[in-house]
Amino acid sequence: MGKKSSGTSYTSKGERPHLSRKTKNAMRRDYLENCQLDRLNNQMSAWKKMKNVMLTVPNPNKNETNKRFIRVSAREFWGNPTTSFSMKSSG
Repeated sequence: MGKKSSGTSYTSKGERPHLSRKTKNAMRRDYLENCQLDRLNNQMSAWKKMKNVMLTVPNPNKNETNKRFIRVSAREFWGNPTTSFSMKSSG
């Protein structure tokens, strides 16, 4: 028979979320509506680190009235971050 584990060595398996879905969605909605500058800064820093960032931009094709906004890659919209920003070395 195996030894019973003590209560101090318990590690959660992470099976269930610790926040309710409504709370999580409300926090996301608040972030998207009220923290636009923070979100843009986060997107820019992720883009500079060569992450796959997606942007929501107004649709340039005005004939597609059912798609007012489209998702595009930040590399397609802002360009390649390695060519856009060059790090200056001191010296």
